[in-house]
Amino acid sequence: MSRFEYAPAPESRAVVDLQSSYGLFINGEFVDGSGTAFKSISPATEEVLAEVSDASEADVDAAVKAARTAYTRVWSRMSGTDRGKYLYRIARILQERAREFAVLESLDNGKPIKESRDIDIPLAAAHFFYNAGWADKLEFASLGTNPRPHGVVGQIIPWNFPMLMLAWKIAPALATGNTVVLKPAETTPLTALLFAEVCQQADLPPGVVNIVTGAGPTGQAIVDHPGIDKLAFTGSTGVGKMIARAIAGTRKKATLELGGKAANIVFDDAPIDQAVEGIVNGIFFNQGHVCCAGSRLLVQESIAGEVERRLKRRLETLRVGDPLDKNTDVGAINSRAQLDRIVALTDAGEGEGATRWDNGCELPSKGFWFRPTVFTGVTQTHRIAQEEIFGPVLSVLTFRTPQEAVAKANNTPYGLSAGIWTEKGSRILWMADQLKAGVVWANTFNQFDPTSPFGGYKESGYGREGGRHGLEPYVKTGA
Repeated sequence: MSRFEYAPAPESRAVVDLQSSYGLFINGEFVDGSGTAFKSISPATEEVLAEVSDASEADVDAAVKAARTAYTRVWSRMSGTDRGKYLYRIARILQERAREFAVLESLDNGKPIKESRDIDIPLAAAHFFYNAGWADKLEFASLGTNPRPHGVVGQIIPWNFPMLMLAWKIAPALATGNTVVLKPAETTPLTALLFAEVCQQADLPPGVVNIVTGAGPTGQAIVDHPGIDKLAFTGSTGVGKMIARAIAGTRKKATLELGGKAANIVFDDAPIDQAVEGIVNGIFFNQGHVCCAGSRLLVQESIAGEVERRLKRRLETLRVGDPLDKNTDVGAINSRAQLDRIVALTDAGEGEGATRWDNGCELPSKGFWFRPTVFTGVTQTHRIAQEEIFGPVLSVLTFRTPQEAVAKANNTPYGLSAGIWTEKGSRILWMADQLKAGVVWANTFNQFDPTSPFGGYKESGYGREGGRHGLEPYVKTGA
């Protein structure tokens, strides 16, 4: 099956007013950082988009002090109704500036514009709307007796969903009365800095939200700062373990949303064409840069050949290329370092005997790119079946019985998500009860909603984000 050749349909970059350099956002103003500036580049073209300040320990200290002052003097004293008004205002501004945010997100991250336009930015606004509604109702949210904010919250977010992760973190923190010091990933800081402009536009009191940019040392300074009362981190399991060790024995609370190696399980009674679309969405959405990606496909043995045939036919229609083109299905890998990791793990898959297939599409000459890839003949011992690749790479395994499917799905150090494809409701409920995963999708995959909690077990972290459950980590209760 050959793909239709579509004419280019690029989104205009003119909607984004990129500055040549950006400072830190502390106490309601942009200030120069004291560290050495670093470059944020487009992963699709390798062009420099802007220079960004690298926050030092002194900068982080200034941000924490500003957040503490805002907490004690303004935000903790404000009624939930008034806090909610600010969140509603932010949500509306995000909707009004949605196109600007979507274009900047695709430029800085490399994801297709249709994903940032239709998923990331609308969901980010929805999280602010949702949490705004809870701001004056916390005592009715079953959070415990006398729910109160912790104080100053340190938040560290990843590069795969920069704006969405920002909303997941900031919205519940503000709704519950906390103030924030947030660090975006060093490869995708630009939409967080644009969000700082939204805070100014919404007249958010100075110091309620502070944004410090930088790499690992900046994040470490947030983790180690004695003025931080609670930490929220989304990222790799390795860094999550370091954070857990660093705060052990301290008064700091934490939620950690870490890696995953989700099983997408297809039974012989599943609607195969629908399942194939779910498989594609499960692993090739956002170039596979998704912690809950369905990177392990478990197919019942009797239909494995048919599913693989239809899946490969579908992958031949995927368009890889310019993230700003509205026809693009798979964008650029976020960084050279991430591309190198994907290449190393896929080479290991071949070296260990799995059969590799990709869709053979032509890749751009500049930027960081990787073709949608499928491995068959994979066993549980292969590295590609055990380690998180975080790229557009699918490992296919087979099973005969539901019990075997559960055993293989749970045979991983992670426990973030899973998918089940079958017509039998009783099987869905039985499987969901057996699977060690925080989120289980039935006959769909990668569906998110602000009202639904998200989080994992085992090395996928602890705590929940989203829904009423996502408010709980941001409050303390009791006398």
